[in-house]
Amino acid sequence: MSDFFKYAREKSARIQGAKHIARFYEQLALLPRIPATFYAKDGIHIQALAADMVATHHDMLYDMAIQLKPWRKGPFFLFDIHIDSEWQSFMKWQLLAPHCNLKGKHIADVGCNNGYYMFEMLSHEPDSIIGFDPSGLFKAQFDFVNHFINAPINFELLGVEDLLAYTQAHKHKFDVIFCLGVLYHRLEPISTLKILSQSLQSGGEVILDTLIYQSEEEICLSPAKSYAKMSNVYFIPSISALKGWCERAKFSHFEILALSPTTTKEQRASKWVDSQSLAAFLNESQTLTIEGYQAPIRGYFKLRKD
Repeated sequence: MSDFFKYAREKSARIQGAKHIARFYEQLALLPRIPATFYAKDGIHIQALAADMVATHHDMLYDMAIQLKPWRKGPFFLFDIHIDSEWQSFMKWQLLAPHCNLKGKHIADVGCNNGYYMFEMLSHEPDSIIGFDPSGLFKAQFDFVNHFINAPINFELLGVEDLLAYTQAHKHKFDVIFCLGVLYHRLEPISTLKILSQSLQSGGEVILDTLIYQSEEEICLSPAKSYAKMSNVYFIPSISALKGWCERAKFSHFEILALSPTTTKEQRASKWVDSQSLAAFLNESQTLTIEGYQAPIRGYFKLRKD
């Protein structure tokens, strides 16, 4: 076994061995596979083919979903249980989907959270989908949903920093990589972009979503302590600065797909999160963050590697 495969297996076992995660998997093992179909329309809808089985296990299903809070991405409609996530993720997908050619492609979703976008991707008929996220909680949410969907998706408990080693160990690069809401959480954003570029096939594309600082200059915002109460936001670039980062990372094509302010329609508190959300992170006029920075603007980009 190579050093990477040993590292990946040990990391996965350590994360899934955490007490609260291990308890969830004990319950999941007792849950029968309820025959179901699913479709995506303003969320992921899972419909039972055996209503009596849902009725029998309804309380167990609800309790399992509740113990997996917070649900950041979604929503999911699990039979008659509406898991009302903090983010209305279908809004982002509806923006991105017209720009994506996924049929027959090998796809990676880096920072995939609970797999919401990967479930959306299935209707585009990709050849394969692999999600990467080091969170045991998000992996548990994915496994809970996929227990019913049974989708052909792999989920690796690895981060973006492991992506290149993964492709080298498997001797296989990706045609399309999604990197949504990750870059501003990285201490070395240019190195992260280089990892994405080096993990692509020639002619491959990255679909990138990141916070943007509105300025005509090649500069970025580096918050002193936090941005919109997020202490793990390190660099928010202007578009021209981001383009320069992408050129350093050897991307040959830089396309702006959309620029969009984050609103409380897309991100808001719910009982499935049990914490504050966007409305509490902005000032009264919602034009600045609580710290006094520009309110969140997201940029959506397509990067290509020759």
